Amino acid sequence: MSTATQGAQPSTLARDVRSGFLVFLIALPLCLGIALASGFPPVAGVLTAIIGGCVCSWLGSARLTIKGPAAGLIVIAIGAVLELGQGDMQLGYHRALAVGVVAALVQLAFASFRVATLGITMSRSVVHGMLAAIGIIIMAKQAHVLMGVKPEGKEIFELIAELPHSLVHANPEILLVGVLSLLILVLWPRLRFGWAKVIPAPLVVLAVAIPLSAAFHLGAAHVYYFGGHEYQVGPHYLVQLPGNLLSSIAFPDFSVVFSPASLKYIVMFALVGTIESTLSVVAVDAIDPEKRQADLNRDLRAVAIGNLIAASIGGLPMISEIVRSKANVDAGATSVRANFVHGLCLLVFVALAPGLLGLIPLAALGAMLVYTGSRLASPNELVHVRHIGLDQAALFLTTMLVTLFTDLLIGVACGLVLKIVLHMLRGATPGKLFRSRVEVIDEGDAIRLRVHGVAAFPCVLALRRALQSVPIETTRVVIDLTDVPLVDHTFLAGIHAATIDRPDTRVDVIGHETLRAASPHPHAARWGRPAGKSA
Repeated sequence: MSTATQGAQPSTLARDVRSGFLVFLIALPLCLGIALASGFPPVAGVLTAIIGGCVCSWLGSARLTIKGPAAGLIVIAIGAVLELGQGDMQLGYHRALAVGVVAALVQLAFASFRVATLGITMSRSVVHGMLAAIGIIIMAKQAHVLMGVKPEGKEIFELIAELPHSLVHANPEILLVGVLSLLILVLWPRLRFGWAKVIPAPLVVLAVAIPLSAAFHLGAAHVYYFGGHEYQVGPHYLVQLPGNLLSSIAFPDFSVVFSPASLKYIVMFALVGTIESTLSVVAVDAIDPEKRQADLNRDLRAVAIGNLIAASIGGLPMISEIVRSKANVDAGATSVRANFVHGLCLLVFVALAPGLLGLIPLAALGAMLVYTGSRLASPNELVHVRHIGLDQAALFLTTMLVTLFTDLLIGVACGLVLKIVLHMLRGATPGKLFRSRVEVIDEGDAIRLRVHGVAAFPCVLALRRALQSVPIETTRVVIDLTDVPLVDHTFLAGIHAATIDRPDTRVDVIGHETLRAASPHPHAARWGRPAGKSA
């Protein structure tokens, strides 16, 4: 072993340990909050993150991703608990675990048949519309928690309509904890001090919220008066945890696992979890300083195994989570050791100091989820897709609104159907849309990838395979779209993602300049009408 290598090892190990510890500080409150919002016991989220860190780290190939529970699955999880339990939350929880076990087996099958890569063919606008709907639902539910009020409504629009009533009848002490927590989450990242960037905002929230809960004596049930009104507070406003980690283990109830309702949630957990996880891995690969590309199917297999273990002992479903993964990259992580350290820190903390978790106010966790929901449903995302084209805005809004009015699976399905209909209206026949192929031509000084058919989302995988067949030392690749009547946004975004790991290769896209563009955006859809006024 060379001296240079020996010098590098402690350095990278130290960076991974530091990154893993910082991610642990971010993950701890989020795991608790996601579990509570999902209708699971709060420790279930921590249990999943421990498995994601300590077990899945060594099974996948995405070196910098953090495995754990995600806000994007909250809507599915709480829906499963409520519908399968039929009013009995404890029964619903155990039946939801059974759904999780079967969904994990489906994900294992997906990985075995190499289905994970299909996730990258999903329309970004449909995915972001789905996430925006999830964000709105999270905010509508958790805003009441932040104010210390239990709403009467259950449906999303009932919860939104009740927000003014909850604000008027908010518990002042709980509201103060929630609002201060939310302000910290919003304002802390904007501080320009170097030390502020090192300390995660969720940790600052806990540093403020826990002393406040102690000052308000939330651990003991009592009554106080404010503004001439009487308010009650007590331990029910704090996180409730079992005495130790082993006592939190719960087992699935398979009694209705093949009922129509269970099958619906199995499909949603498997599909949405796979898509979210795959897109997260692709996004993290894009910001990896070393530009390493993960094996998506191998990583899905790791997530599936983690889900199988977690669901079997009472945990939430997991994915490769994007927010914590980005924090991991930003903190300087170099390998899977960072994810392992994050899981190990969670295990040690819960094992040695479970009592500290019981001091966390639910309002602080509610504020974290409201903040997370606001980022998922940010209006900036709609502005962004509108810049790409009216078609992408239509896909985004259709998916979001249908999801809010019905459920997630129907919303995503409607978004995808609308995408296909738009392609048909623009002249793409089913044969060309789903039977496109990419021809690889070696021209000596360059490799030409000529697309035949339609350059749309089904063709993204063929393009990736063709690019992977091109030697890495190739200096120029030409993607020839001369013969195609339509190029969609997913395909153009797919080109960008697929070429990130080829920094020394010049990639030119030609032949689509004469097609009509939905907008001036470089990734806007284009189709075979005369170029002119944008749609």
